[in-house]
Amino acid sequence: MATSIKIDDELKGRVQHLANARDRSAHWIMREAIKQYVDREEARENFHQEALLSWKEYQETGLHVTGEELIAWLESWGTDKETAFPECHV
Repeated sequence: MATSIKIDDELKGRVQHLANARDRSAHWIMREAIKQYVDREEARENFHQEALLSWKEYQETGLHVTGEELIAWLESWGTDKETAFPECHV
């Protein structure tokens, strides 16, 4: 699928300057920038959806781990007293 975009002269110049510095084509730079943006936004959306599902599950079950429990668990990492992830509770 061929797609064209219009960019202003200033941005076009910046892309071309970067392309020259990286020994890449301007097309490659723009395609890579779009790919990275889409990857980042998809990850952000996935995180958002996961948070919504977690919130819904908490509302339905009441199961949770407190911040203090989580911090204590994290602080045990790499020590002789490393603990398992705390159990969820109501």
